[in-house]
Amino acid sequence: MTARSGEPLTVVGLISGTSIDGIDVAAARLSAEGGEVVLTPLAEAELPYPDELRERLLAALPPNPCTAEELTRLDTLVGQSFGEAAATGVDLAGGADLVASLGQTVFHWVEDGRARGTLQLGQPAWIAERTGLPVVADLRARDVAAGGHGAPLASTLDQLWLRGLAEDTGAPAVGLNIGGIANITVVRSGADAVAYDTGPGNALLDVAAHDITGGRQRSDLGGALAAAGRVHSGLLERLLADPYYTAPPPKSTGKEHFHRDYLRTQMSGLELAGEDLLATLTELTAITIAAECARHGAGTVVASGGGVENPVLMHALGTRLTGTALRTSDDLGLPRAAKEAYLTALLGWLTWHGQPANLPSATGAAGPRLLGSITPGAHPAVLPSPLPAAITRLRMAPRGKTR
Repeated sequence: MTARSGEPLTVVGLISGTSIDGIDVAAARLSAEGGEVVLTPLAEAELPYPDELRERLLAALPPNPCTAEELTRLDTLVGQSFGEAAATGVDLAGGADLVASLGQTVFHWVEDGRARGTLQLGQPAWIAERTGLPVVADLRARDVAAGGHGAPLASTLDQLWLRGLAEDTGAPAVGLNIGGIANITVVRSGADAVAYDTGPGNALLDVAAHDITGGRQRSDLGGALAAAGRVHSGLLERLLADPYYTAPPPKSTGKEHFHRDYLRTQMSGLELAGEDLLATLTELTAITIAAECARHGAGTVVASGGGVENPVLMHALGTRLTGTALRTSDDLGLPRAAKEAYLTALLGWLTWHGQPANLPSATGAAGPRLLGSITPGAHPAVLPSPLPAAITRLRMAPRGKTR
């Protein structure tokens, strides 16, 4: 593969979030114009995991025990699934030049407020073998090695993309992603962004929905269960007392903290209906997100992720965000369901062009770092010369035509 610096490349981005529903795929055309990167969405899809693989991944999450044998098997199975997802993305785009993968996070090691390590499954060799394309993967580890949290990497896209909005409105713009864990990026005019995980997004909601429906539902579809319940003030008070919410950023969390046993411990000694549990957890997510947005004086919140599809959650959030405009990323040209897959494509493109892809003010890293490792495809990987100018802005172009 050959490419001249800044010329358009079609990149397929892959990620599976903390909800472990499946693999998000997005194909984008990216090019550089001076210090600006232009992102043209081409196609996106979500490929569910096979039921058995999803159950095995969930069973491998803390606090459950997991063996080296099972992790090895899962790394291969996830890698093969990501390979098929990448091939789908290449087909949707009519061809591609590069694949970027954030993999499947199964453990994020945080101790005394500092990230010590992070593990993503999905061996990139399977992706390269399936597609014949070079793969940029393992995108979090270098930031962690540099003293950062390796998350939220959405801060990279948000800082480049929402800077103009913050300048135009004169107030901070917040990029919000509600996945299993919710995270925000606070973008201010003339200042570096701040980003961190606010707490559970859908993680506890999904656990509760699964349990009260006897496994018939993986999530509170459309918020119907929460809508039928009432907030239990006692449980909400217990949940909000978690010290994570008062810890200063940068910070990150995951299902190694907010999991089924955690929820059961918080519910100990309380009696409440299943619908009330969902209503309370929905309120928890809304309160914790809104409180952080208010703390930074957000003028606009631009939301994406699976939680945006829950109208009850979005209504609760909107009610709490008084004086703040709540929009979705679709309003600004970025498909909300696939934002993190497009983010992954951007991260891969930056690495390919020799550009740092982390935001130290957000992750806490010691400085800007090139992220990831590169697995060659069917041919020698010939990287373009590093871009002559640092990328400082991202412009969304209208949806483009595939090849």
